[in-house]
Amino acid sequence: MKRKEKNKKNWYDISPNEMKKYVGQIDQIAGIKTSVLQDGKAFPSRSAFVYNGSGLEFTVYLDRCMDISHAWFKGIPLGWRSTPGDVAPFYYEPEGIRWLRSYFGGLLTTCGVTNVGPPCERSELTGDGLHGRISNVPAEDVCIEKKWLNNKYILSIKGKMRQTALFAENIVVERKIETYLGEEYFKITDTIINEGFRKTPFMMLYHCNMGWPVVSESAKVYVPAQKTIPRDESAMQGKDAWYEITPPAANYQERVYFHDVNSQKNGEVIIGIYHPKQALAEDFYGAYIKYNKNQLPKLVQWKMLGTGEYVVGLEPCNAGVLGRDETERCGELDYLQPGEARIHELEFGIVNERTKKIFEKI
Repeated sequence: MKRKEKNKKNWYDISPNEMKKYVGQIDQIAGIKTSVLQDGKAFPSRSAFVYNGSGLEFTVYLDRCMDISHAWFKGIPLGWRSTPGDVAPFYYEPEGIRWLRSYFGGLLTTCGVTNVGPPCERSELTGDGLHGRISNVPAEDVCIEKKWLNNKYILSIKGKMRQTALFAENIVVERKIETYLGEEYFKITDTIINEGFRKTPFMMLYHCNMGWPVVSESAKVYVPAQKTIPRDESAMQGKDAWYEITPPAANYQERVYFHDVNSQKNGEVIIGIYHPKQALAEDFYGAYIKYNKNQLPKLVQWKMLGTGEYVVGLEPCNAGVLGRDETERCGELDYLQPGEARIHELEFGIVNERTKKIFEKI
């Protein structure tokens, strides 16, 4: 996304030494605050609240794969929240589709890393339920940094999640989340490493869930799709209107679309939800996700506009959502070789006056 105009001055565009004259602690305007969640099934999981002075705030659920459980801009929520809310990882039920009993939604839930989609029951040890296990793995070696670098104040959280079992896979996801003072975006960089000595099935999907009021009947879904395939008959009925958002409806049947997207020469893809007629707040027209098609070649759209279940999911992935069994049968299953590492990069940000031209192509 195009950054702020070079000649435009912002309140935070002063040197670190000048800023120190105005504040005793920079956490007056930007920082990271860690906590232990105390209520209900969330207890006693760890969380980190990040705020960067632009109006962008989000929580990193440290005990749930460092996923993004809440996000706001200028006090307005960006992500969707499912009915279970925050749930500590030891309540995870791996059997069948019981993953949904601890699915908080959030702006990001990570799915994988050896199955995405319907359950894969190969054996008692290696079988995976719906969307795999990684979203219920707590982070270890967590490191938080808040520092000035080249006159930019950086806020970052690093950690790693390991999915493993004796005689099975040994995959590590090293995650870094970073943002900057005054900016309207944050970045996630995942390095996924096969630390085992076996060729291992590899399926990974970034379940990015946007909710009301970003998702509303005054908004449209933006995907630079060159080809769109409905998953089933329900989706086929709305194929020509996959980008439209309707009011909440009773008995709405979820619709899933598989998009083949156009990308820039470097593989960059920008997707999101955009309000073309009226801003949600001053200079706030929606939210975007940026990723690289070379890293994540597939894009799934989940459209669930039911009453009390009102969400649009935009889901970059490497292998779709048909499950490991079907993906393997089709010859499309990806693998990590022993010692192999992959990098996935995503950016979440705000559609504003400077960037909305991309979305006006709808």
